[in-house]
Amino acid sequence: MKRILIIDDEVNVALLLSKFLTRNGFDVSTASSGTGGMEALKNGEFQLVLCDFRLEDTDGREMLRNIKQQYPKTGVIIITGYSDIKMAVELIKMGAYDYITKPLYPDEILNTINKAFETHHALVEVDEEPQAAIVPEKTKAAKDAKKTVFAAEFVTGSSKASKELARQIELVAPTNYSVIILGESGTGKESVAKSIHLNSPRHNQPFIAMDCGSLTKELAASEFFGHEKGSFTGALYTKIGHFEMANGGTLFLDEVGNLSYEIQAALLRTVQERKVKRIGSTKEIDLDVRIIIATNENLQEGIQKGRFREDLYHRFNEFSIYMPPLRDRGQDIILLAEHFLKIANQELGRNVESLSQEVIDCFMNYRWQGNIRELKNVMRRATLLTEGNEITMKALPLEMSTYKLSYEPSSYSAGQYNTQNDVPETKENRHDLKNAALEAEYETIIRVLREVNFNKTKAAEILNIDRKTLYNKMKAINLK
Repeated sequence: MKRILIIDDEVNVALLLSKFLTRNGFDVSTASSGTGGMEALKNGEFQLVLCDFRLEDTDGREMLRNIKQQYPKTGVIIITGYSDIKMAVELIKMGAYDYITKPLYPDEILNTINKAFETHHALVEVDEEPQAAIVPEKTKAAKDAKKTVFAAEFVTGSSKASKELARQIELVAPTNYSVIILGESGTGKESVAKSIHLNSPRHNQPFIAMDCGSLTKELAASEFFGHEKGSFTGALYTKIGHFEMANGGTLFLDEVGNLSYEIQAALLRTVQERKVKRIGSTKEIDLDVRIIIATNENLQEGIQKGRFREDLYHRFNEFSIYMPPLRDRGQDIILLAEHFLKIANQELGRNVESLSQEVIDCFMNYRWQGNIRELKNVMRRATLLTEGNEITMKALPLEMSTYKLSYEPSSYSAGQYNTQNDVPETKENRHDLKNAALEAEYETIIRVLREVNFNKTKAAEILNIDRKTLYNKMKAINLK
């Protein structure tokens, strides 16, 4: 259970926040003073502390200093009023994970807390992994193990592609190079960025992630650079931009190819001069920020079509890392599946032990268009649906059950197949009505599409369904 301590002398605020977080699956305790908070930390282990900046007996600065000295693995989020934002940023530089401004909004609180727990998990992995690797005569191996923390929530793969990825991370992490991480959606680009940060000299400084794909042209400048109160209509308070928040640490820009050309120009100036100026301010702030960007687009093609600035691309491209898709990572698929199975067991209180051979064969042949993200979701769903101690095909999503009927035999792992001819089994239980219906639907759609030379309009008419329904069914069974 994820344990949170709330320290706030406004009892009603603490009570409401406690009830909200408890409903969302957290184990929550409260304290109404700094002294009470430190006493609670002494008597119980908490992964995260939500501390009001203004307390009757102390303040957020002193609380953060004490918590970090005595409980360095505990994350701290500061709750602050608008007038305290500048101080909150200073506290982030001292080691606080983030700050939340009053009034408190449930979605913002939950999002910040979930991200804090993800970071806490990563830091625990960094601390614990070397201990398992330390052997007196293998000190170098232990040192190497500490550096190799990367994708898929820091699981080290055994495939050639994963080893090369680990080598590149180890190579670039100690430098201040800007890095471009290329790869399909869901391959773990943010995990690699976090790994680079955690294995760098900046690991004790902030890691700030920003999704450029969700930014509108109007909001992008404010999110990047911040703004002063009253600088434009709707600027009701001073806002700290992501560059300033990441000062001293690492700024991760995801889906950077979606930024408008105008914002790219402003970004280029900031990256070149290492200075930032809030909207509505005349004061320039010096920056010491390492920039890591990620994209699933071809930026070179974007440059040719005039969508992405070539000068900005070369500023970012001091080092590039290619993230291989999950389907190209061989036995790492099963390694990752087993890792996600352990996590799902912990979340759900289950004791599912393994995957059936049929599921393993399916996983090794499936296309995994959603990559690691899709695998994680599949394992969570399968763990929830599995009643025994082994995941079978029945627990997999519809698209995987039907896709299994069409894949070609693979050649992975000699000795892992179920038949004498080394071909994975593809037959479902014919007495399973659900599987029989899925198979019949799949075969009917394929047959009709072939008859009309894959003309979807004609196929929909023959099948007596509308075109949209046909597209949905084709998507469900991974037909293009």
